[in-house]
Amino acid sequence: MSYEKVAQATNKVIGTKQTVKALEHQQVKELIVAEDADRHVLDKALQIASDSQVGISWVDSMKKLGKACGIDVGAAIVAIKK
Repeated sequence: MSYEKVAQATNKVIGTKQTVKALEHQQVKELIVAEDADRHVLDKALQIASDSQVGISWVDSMKKLGKACGIDVGAAIVAIKK
């Protein structure tokens, strides 16, 4: 379900650094996070999302998440913008 949501989203941010920036500017309505991503890479984004009460959905694979975004590499995190 979340892979479809990512694929259909017209306004999204891919990757940890860009997601953190979008979260800091309160532009994110939901995060999609790959369970197989390194947790220490995601910690800052997850903390900001938790503090800001942004919804977090989990998917099982970075590779599938990247594919849903239309990129040829895995994606650890994707932010769907407001």
